[in-house]
Amino acid sequence: MTERIKGDNLPHIPVLYHEVIRALKPRQAGFYVDGTLGAGGHAYGILEASSPDGRLLGLDVDPAALALARERLAIFADRVTYAQTSYHLLREQLERLGWSNVDGIVLDLGLSSMQIGSPERGFSFQIDAPLDMRFNQQNELTAADLVNRLSEQNLAEVLYEYGEEPQGRQIARVIIAARPVRTTKQLADIVEGVVSKKTTTKSRQSRKIHPATRTFQALRIAVNKELDVLEASLPETMQALSTGGRLAIISYHSLEDRVVKRFYRRESRDCICPPKQPVCTCGHQAQLVEITRKPILPGPDEIMLNPRSRSAKLRVAEKI
Repeated sequence: MTERIKGDNLPHIPVLYHEVIRALKPRQAGFYVDGTLGAGGHAYGILEASSPDGRLLGLDVDPAALALARERLAIFADRVTYAQTSYHLLREQLERLGWSNVDGIVLDLGLSSMQIGSPERGFSFQIDAPLDMRFNQQNELTAADLVNRLSEQNLAEVLYEYGEEPQGRQIARVIIAARPVRTTKQLADIVEGVVSKKTTTKSRQSRKIHPATRTFQALRIAVNKELDVLEASLPETMQALSTGGRLAIISYHSLEDRVVKRFYRRESRDCICPPKQPVCTCGHQAQLVEITRKPILPGPDEIMLNPRSRSAKLRVAEKI
């Protein structure tokens, strides 16, 4: 039976909730960071488990998410500090609070259910809306800007690099011809038309994802610079941990998971010199130990309750 999640009266189900709480092992008087606060689902569990005096810093670039989190976490009063900013500015926020190090950090990457379900945000191809896709709507660049301004070659590169879309060049060519493309439905119809021409009836029937999924993923990642932010932030999060502190990261596609996996592997080794080099000259020392050599995946009960969780992978590392 699926365990009930406390504080779940808001429209967001935190993915791998119990697994994250068990991984972080929150304790009394501990200091924690939820770098992708969302509606506060994971934060609720951390604060509850670290009662009565554990503290949490919640970061999110989305003001709508912060508003929901404040409502959900109001019970914990001044044990929570909120900041509308990206987790790549974590050290800056910790210095502002006077926290030297923390005992645990969670990053739940990608989209939340509430963002997907907000028509005006333009994240979903299932709802006709302006092509926006910004996590932080104070930023200027939108998905419509990319679709309508990039050259065919650059657009194809975005679709292939960030969406792993094998038909990226053909899709880019048709998008260029159809400009201006302003709405999610316009874009989804274009992509579906290209993919449908290139696939057989049998392969279309066996396809597990909508034809536009990879294109929408690619544009969202590009708009929000998600991979750049993740790669730049991982060393900062590691340095922010106390000895024995843990970093728990949930990813939703292979690009994110690969970045996290490589970082954990690199920082859990004393030497990172090329394999054939006879003598170590790098001077690198391991700072992490991988708690999960293989990622933790959601079980069938969770996937049934929350289909969004089906692609989630949780990797955990501990500071040494």
